[in-house]
Amino acid sequence: MLELTERQWALFDYVKQMHGEQKRKYTGAPYYTHLLSVADRVDRYARNGYETEIALCHDLIEDTECSLADLSYKLMSLGYSVEEDVVILAGVDDLTDKYTSEKYPSLNRAQRKELEGARIVSSRPVAQTVKYADIIDNMLSLAEHDPGFARVYAREVDGYLWQINMGNKELYAACCQLLTEVKARLRLDQN
Repeated sequence: MLELTERQWALFDYVKQMHGEQKRKYTGAPYYTHLLSVADRVDRYARNGYETEIALCHDLIEDTECSLADLSYKLMSLGYSVEEDVVILAGVDDLTDKYTSEKYPSLNRAQRKELEGARIVSSRPVAQTVKYADIIDNMLSLAEHDPGFARVYAREVDGYLWQINMGNKELYAACCQLLTEVKARLRLDQN
């Protein structure tokens, strides 16, 4: 069970406010439930690299009006040190999609996700740890609610997961195991 510190709760309240009325696609649950799920999963493996904070904020920059500068200001106002701020911002930046349809309208989803996969390979170990938890949460949701899109997502993840092995080894193993199981269930290896 996720237990947050006072400043982590304050950060979560900010993130929740920034995500506003956003909902999870298949369940209609508030979007912040995904952030809490990723934070809970990563918190079990946290090594004081601010994995929990990064997990709470991992979609903030790409899915809200919040900028890295805004997030930095909030972190500092909550009592995070400059050193902590730098680590958290770097992890969030690593996990923020750069190849969006808005910035690259001439690229299709497959092309953008291939570029994102190549980019995430060079991300910091702490960001990779959070990415494993994010993949697990997304994969479980897709496999349950949208097997068709789960096939697309699993193929995308399969294109880079085996190269992002610098994060927490236990969580990485769990992520790889889930991808293997989902691919087998969806018969992706037979295509």
